[in-house]
Amino acid sequence: MKTMKAVVLDKITEGKGIVLSEAPIPEVRPGWVLVKVKAFGLNHSEKLLRLNEIRADYIQKPVIPGIECAGEIVDSSDSELAVGQKVVALMGGMGRSFNGSYAEYALLPRWIVFVVDSDLPWEALGAVPETYFTACGSLFECLHLMPDDTLLIRGATCALGYAAMQIAEALGCRVIATTHRTDELPLIAEADEAALDDGKLTGKVHGVTKALDLIGPRNLKDTLTAVEQGGIVCQTGLLGGVYALNGFDPIKDIPNGVYLTGFFSNYPTQQIMDGIFAFLNEKKLAPVSGKVFDFDHIKDAIIAQDEGRVNGKIVVRL
Repeated sequence: MKTMKAVVLDKITEGKGIVLSEAPIPEVRPGWVLVKVKAFGLNHSEKLLRLNEIRADYIQKPVIPGIECAGEIVDSSDSELAVGQKVVALMGGMGRSFNGSYAEYALLPRWIVFVVDSDLPWEALGAVPETYFTACGSLFECLHLMPDDTLLIRGATCALGYAAMQIAEALGCRVIATTHRTDELPLIAEADEAALDDGKLTGKVHGVTKALDLIGPRNLKDTLTAVEQGGIVCQTGLLGGVYALNGFDPIKDIPNGVYLTGFFSNYPTQQIMDGIFAFLNEKKLAPVSGKVFDFDHIKDAIIAQDEGRVNGKIVVRL
């Protein structure tokens, strides 16, 4: 049996406990394709899986984590895809219901694999799928972002925040970016306004027509009162560590004339991914990443993720 290197988890595992194991290269079956992984990004949801969610009964164990990747088709099974075709894949239960991308090969359902027409290097492609899908979905599908908008990005020093800032600025928007740490203000200096977030932004930021809240329920009520009447708030991230609004009263807590929405990043399509790469190409944007690690050093990458030592997207290159 041919084997591959992979990260295989069966219990709560901190970064210092990560090891590369030998695992069987998956056997192809109808409706699934085999991808040779070239690069993948690390995501907050994978950290949640490693440190907590893996205890849940609905998680296949042992499991190879990883909710996204970029790579090449090595076995197209019964699909129309061609061997050697460049693809990205994301979501749909990847790294939870079935094995994900922290491996040299990934067996993936055809419906979450998308053809890519791009000359970007693999490490750049690895920074795109989940982050830019979520950023574009939040900004365009949920916030209906327009060039004359003033966009507030709350929690902007994460990978999604940087991508959203890049996209909004390319569109021509005025961007207000926030961080809760004084020493991180220089990291968002390219925004039109970099603001320190002490948990209360209402009355401190002005003219906000759209808001992307990546902190989540911890500060969401304040975000709703920080935007102008007619403004839209999209709650996408959960960086604040609070996952639900207990006692939330929509009538009292959503100001009159303000709109609240959220983006659930579980339904990518080929059309959407084509649009993302077309936007990057049209605006001549290079995907934003914080640091690139080789696969042999994935333990170091995950330790850096756990310790918050990299600002922006951590990408692993094979």
